[in-house]
Amino acid sequence: MALRAFTTGDIARRVGARIIGDPDHLITGLAPLDRAGHRQLAHLSSPHWRPGLASSGAGAILVKARDAAAVVQVALVVTDPYLAYARVSQLFDDPLRVPAGIHPDASVAEDAVLGARVGVAAQASIGAAAVLGADVEIGAGAVIEPGAVIGAGCRILPRAFISSVARLGERVLIHPGAVIGADGFGFARGPDGRAERIAQLGAVVLGDDVEVGANSTIDRGSSGDTIIESGVKIDNQVQIGHNVHIGRDTIICGCVGIVGSARIGARCVLAGGVGVGGDGPVHIADDVTITGMTHVSRSIEQAGRYSSGTLHAPSVSWKRSVLRLAQLDGWIRRLVALERRLDR
Repeated sequence: MALRAFTTGDIARRVGARIIGDPDHLITGLAPLDRAGHRQLAHLSSPHWRPGLASSGAGAILVKARDAAAVVQVALVVTDPYLAYARVSQLFDDPLRVPAGIHPDASVAEDAVLGARVGVAAQASIGAAAVLGADVEIGAGAVIEPGAVIGAGCRILPRAFISSVARLGERVLIHPGAVIGADGFGFARGPDGRAERIAQLGAVVLGDDVEVGANSTIDRGSSGDTIIESGVKIDNQVQIGHNVHIGRDTIICGCVGIVGSARIGARCVLAGGVGVGGDGPVHIADDVTITGMTHVSRSIEQAGRYSSGTLHAPSVSWKRSVLRLAQLDGWIRRLVALERRLDR
């Protein structure tokens, strides 16, 4: 990949930063605050890392105004260092791209519709009547089933699977191994106890600028559609069940599981390992953050931050606490009985 370099002054202009120090210092990459070198840029986004400012070897550091005085090298003062870091990171991104054209080892149906400058890599498969917009890239070994629709500027990375009922908006990024539009998990028990399969007849619709991480799965709807609105970002190894609806700009972190028919609002954050599902459909309001490993078993109607579960502890203490928790119901019954006797 090509080496990229920017002066601190150029970076400051691109992110709207106030620069304190040498505007001509050359930056060739990014690194964490405690490991950055003279030609690298770091950022301070959490107060936990503040003690490392003075000892950091970074050539430039993105900071808030209150931390600028502690920066020994070049300080780039911004309102939100993490957001500025995200934007700077894009300057150094140089992903492998699929060149326009169809690789000789790819399989493309004669009636597939390919827009301008579409690139199809080796061993990829494009099914009959699939529609690919302009500037779409299909990675090696990816499968686009017949009838799938993929909007302009999408990137489908190697070994991803896009089903025939998938409708992708523009600039969607699907990472390796992701499956978009597999059958949802639906069964009904017969009188003999055997599970009878429920046919999955709906579609899956992804809006613009959606990103789906490696080995994540989004099931098609059972009758209606599974809908992922524009701007949603989904991490690796996430399972989204049939008929789920996820609102705009929500972030779903790794290993989250969302049961069918759940509705997640806009601008939510579901941290790693969250499980969403209860006895009935779960609805989560806009602007809700669910902390890691939380089980959401009923609807959340108000914006805010929610948690569940127990914190880790030494095994002996944790086991003792669990045993006491199992006795809690008996203690409450004894307490209620005692209160009744006292009242009498």
